[in-house]
Amino acid sequence: MTKNTIDTESVPASELIDQTIKALGDWRGETLARLRALIKQADPDVVEEVKWRKPSNAMLGVPVWEHDGMICTGETYKAAVKLTFAKGASVEDPSGLFNSSLDGNTRRAIDFQKDDAINEEAFKALVRTAVALNTSQVGKKPKKA
Repeated sequence: MTKNTIDTESVPASELIDQTIKALGDWRGETLARLRALIKQADPDVVEEVKWRKPSNAMLGVPVWEHDGMICTGETYKAAVKLTFAKGASVEDPSGLFNSSLDGNTRRAIDFQKDDAINEEAFKALVRTAVALNTSQVGKKPKKA
């Protein structure tokens, strides 16, 4: 284990996300924490996971929020906090929050920059719509071509 790597084998996902937020120590951590709180408000039954743990992210991984499937991931970059909605292309976005990854057939993302305001009600509505899409597809088998 290197100096910057945290032993994360037995740490619950929620604690890893807490550690990620704390390790950022700047506006990105504050933004990710706020978005996380809004996701939990929008869906009290959301499950937090951490995926893609590797040395380049100090083995903390990428926060993932799920409810009957993946809702979104929360990645941080130097100039943005990116929430990528797994089925975003199928999620109605009447407030126009999606501003990234708009060309794909499946995903859509929202990039939040340093001083961006968060439209909290629209964001929570978007999360609820993504959850509704996931729950509507539970038990349905994909059609074979």
